[in-house]
Amino acid sequence: MSVVLRRGQASDAEVGGDIAYRAFKAIAEAHNFPPDFPSGEMAAAVIASLIGHPGFYDVVAEDDGRIVGSNFLDERNPISGVGPITVDPAVQNDGAGRALMDAVMRRSEERGFAGVRLVQSAYHNRSLALYLKLGFDAREQLACLQGPAVATPVPGCSVRVATGDDLAACNRLCARVHGHERGGELSDAIARGAAGVVERAGRISGYTSGVAFFGHSVAETNDDLMALIGAAESFPGPGFIAPTRNSELTRWCLARGLRIVQTMTLMSIGLYNQPAGAWLPSVTY
Repeated sequence: MSVVLRRGQASDAEVGGDIAYRAFKAIAEAHNFPPDFPSGEMAAAVIASLIGHPGFYDVVAEDDGRIVGSNFLDERNPISGVGPITVDPAVQNDGAGRALMDAVMRRSEERGFAGVRLVQSAYHNRSLALYLKLGFDAREQLACLQGPAVATPVPGCSVRVATGDDLAACNRLCARVHGHERGGELSDAIARGAAGVVERAGRISGYTSGVAFFGHSVAETNDDLMALIGAAESFPGPGFIAPTRNSELTRWCLARGLRIVQTMTLMSIGLYNQPAGAWLPSVTY
């Protein structure tokens, strides 16, 4: 296959969404897992939002003028994030995926990001092999958790909607825990009304851009994370993601009726610090 890469256009969203839906559905159902996107329409909406967002770099793969895949790079933060990357199931393993990955990794290097990260579905052996070949290191095993809202307050912790005035404190907290901030991503979540903060003793001790598949959370302690999870009305998408080595948090979630939908792998190239606090990654990192 002769792959030609180009930037995405708004008109690509419908075809790109259909490919994303079918690609995720095929690999997930082959391993008896639910697909990440419940419909082609929802996948198209996600693709459209990414193509239209100035904080994302988009690249589309074509073969003989036909779209066969796409990839995205989140450029809103000091660390870039890859995905979603999808290739038409009819032409997978023919080089399009490698070309799409090479394109966003080259972009990340050219833009001078301190590192690049992604989250990989653990059941997808081929993608794990590709990312390892490309130089990514496996950093964390993750669990995607889903279920009904737990509606569990945590004594001493108060959760509220985040505002723009909270951004500086949240960025400082993220930098203490991870060694870098995610302010661009958090700003978007605040603008959508999706972000929240938890306070203890009158100060911010944790925040979330959404307890969801596409959201991340950072906190000083597990109590702060539990308060954010306990205050969430639902967990949009396939669920929210937690590091499995945080056994205390995972057991707390399981004891409240949440279930593990799948396991995943956080992978990185470049800057990576062992987190010095409690955290939940997004499906990007």
